[in-house]
Amino acid sequence: MSAVVEFDAVSVRRGQSHLLDDLSLTVRDGEHWAVLGPNGAGKTTLLQLAGSRMHPTSGSVRLLDEQMGRVDVFELRPRIGFTSQALAQQTPGSEILRDLVLTAAYGVVGRWTEEYEEEDIARAEDLLTAFRIGHLADRRFATLSEGERKRAQIARALMTDPELLLLDEPASGLDLGGREELLQALTEIIGSQHGPTTVMVTHHVEEIPRGITHALLLKDGRAVAAGPIEQALTAENLTETFGVPVVLEEHEGRFAARASGATSSASH
Repeated sequence: MSAVVEFDAVSVRRGQSHLLDDLSLTVRDGEHWAVLGPNGAGKTTLLQLAGSRMHPTSGSVRLLDEQMGRVDVFELRPRIGFTSQALAQQTPGSEILRDLVLTAAYGVVGRWTEEYEEEDIARAEDLLTAFRIGHLADRRFATLSEGERKRAQIARALMTDPELLLLDEPASGLDLGGREELLQALTEIIGSQHGPTTVMVTHHVEEIPRGITHALLLKDGRAVAAGPIEQALTAENLTETFGVPVVLEEHEGRFAARASGATSSASH
């Protein structure tokens, strides 16, 4: 399988701080990665690099066979679907949901005077339907629930039929029902024969959907473990990553974690 994301000894420094420190990582076509770590571990920085929205201080980044620093990122970005809370905050509350998805075709937020083909409009509506929010196509973004907004953002990220899908904590802030509905949608994307390679950031193992094939555990900008999920996502590696003794449970492709000795489940 060809490499979709390649980090070679990548570091990102801000002043005296290392957001990422000598990180090497290869994500191959057809793989689906979960990236876990505490606050400040470098997870969002990794996604910014993988989304061509940041350059490393040192080291090499290749995305979709293109070398960062030698490619027009505005030609590269339409090949990469990206969702994040920061992007959601840039969305005008008055934006119609259909237009929120549709404008991804031009890589803009907020519809102005662009002209769209009928097939673009049909694709946007098909994506909304696939995420079970097609009936909300004419609703304004500000009127949606948090779960509906999350699903809308992923539909938008898929509008350009990307080769790489990057998800920054897609289930954060959702209640149990909203989380499970979103994870079911992600499982369907991951399981699709023509679905994109996926890299998903989360704090919680409970938010890892079925179908994730690999895991990267980050701490202080460095990799604690990286590889097939059954090898990388272990109680020992989670303990080292989060700094507390962890018990990890797995059931039919879903995970749960709690502190060792805790009487009730709490994810870490």
